[in-house]
Amino acid sequence: MNSNIEMTAGAVPLSELVRRGELLSADCPSREVLKHVTSRWGVLVLMVLLDEETCRFSDLRRKVDGVSEKMLAQTLQWLAADGFVVRTSYDVVPPHVDYRLTPLGKEIAQQVSALADWIEVNLSRIMNARNVPDGESN
Repeated sequence: MNSNIEMTAGAVPLSELVRRGELLSADCPSREVLKHVTSRWGVLVLMVLLDEETCRFSDLRRKVDGVSEKMLAQTLQWLAADGFVVRTSYDVVPPHVDYRLTPLGKEIAQQVSALADWIEVNLSRIMNARNVPDGESN
């Protein structure tokens, strides 16, 4: 992933924002979005929804192993509030709710998927680095 490439027309590359200090500022609104997207559950929910057209809450909970019902609901609320996820409720018994990515959500999901892919590909290197005593290099 090249941070010097603008993702959308008029977008400022992240590296430039960091140089200017906006993202590092405590009151920068992008920090809250970054927290939602890069949280453990946010990344995993985005990845599942990228692979699925739509997904029910119970399916998401089953696919994102280890997430509590409360954390999944909260994560979905954050992602929906940020415009990444659409929640569709059907007036049937029992209640039926689907979640899907918005076009903006697909863009961010592709980005976090690239990061997750990089981690998976380099996991052995990362694990080896964990085992190197402080002060030594690989």
